Amino acid sequence: MAVTRSNSGLDVVLDAGRTIFHQKRDQIRQALAKRKVYRATFSELAALTDRDLRDLGIPRSNIKRLAMEAVYDC
Repeated sequence: MAVTRSNSGLDVVLDAGRTIFHQKRDQIRQALAKRKVYRATFSELAALTDRDLRDLGIPRSNIKRLAMEAVYDC
């Protein structure tokens, strides 16, 4: 005779809680990864000289917007 495990209400709630937790954890990881790319992009552009930026056709005031567009597709 095979023994089967029945899902009690508590098991269902715990499984749902774990699923939500893992989804949120993954969302946070993705957000942190994007933020890291944003900071790196912003820092690299901000480190360029005014002459380098002018050669690229980038006003210094657009650095933040360009970094946001590179990561978040704004």
